[in-house]
Amino acid sequence: METWLFEALMLLAFGFSWPASIMKSLRTRYVRGKSPAFMMIILTGYICGITHKVLNPPPETASFLAKNVIWLYVMLFLLVSTDLVLYVLFRKHTEPRQ
Repeated sequence: METWLFEALMLLAFGFSWPASIMKSLRTRYVRGKSPAFMMIILTGYICGITHKVLNPPPETASFLAKNVIWLYVMLFLLVSTDLVLYVLFRKHTEPRQ
């Protein structure tokens, strides 16, 4: 069984929410309800996933996607980091911008 496929699908499923969250923060400049602690936990999980992929690379015979699933971790780490930066920038805004 190609377990990397399920790993990639899981990362993609989790990853679809972050662009929407980032766009909403940019549009409204309002971040009430977001949790920086939660985002830090997610970032820690992605760091662990990246570390695992670096320490346990797939074999040379693995497929292209299996060899490159690490880039999903990196992309999602960057998206969550962006959302966290927006939280820091907009945390003092009390009302959403229309």
